[in-house]
Amino acid sequence: MPNPESHRLDHVFIEGLEIEAVIGIYDWERGIRQPLVFDLEMAFDNRVPAASDAIGDTLDYAAVCARITEFVAQSQFGLVETLAERVAAIVLDEFKVARVRLKLSKPGAIRNARGVGVSIERSRG
Repeated sequence: MPNPESHRLDHVFIEGLEIEAVIGIYDWERGIRQPLVFDLEMAFDNRVPAASDAIGDTLDYAAVCARITEFVAQSQFGLVETLAERVAAIVLDEFKVARVRLKLSKPGAIRNARGVGVSIERSRG
């Protein structure tokens, strides 16, 4: 019988990563950069880096932030849904996490709402 502990995953999170990008479907949105806010939760087995206390064994959240920032800042998607899918794929493929939960907010997009957007969860394989 499999050990339930062997399937345990911890989570590394990034909250409130703010990046400006061209995003939107309206003509006026295509000519400006708008703020987007990302919250990510990435499933990662924390036992190895906890035991070694070595940065090389952990999920480098600074590298994740830098990669997402680079991609998003250069992107020009119409829909936040498309951008969320692409960012989730980058995290899964390039950082080898088992699962990512991603919330992408577009602050100020709707009057009287702090933000609108999407929340997705994707897994490897």
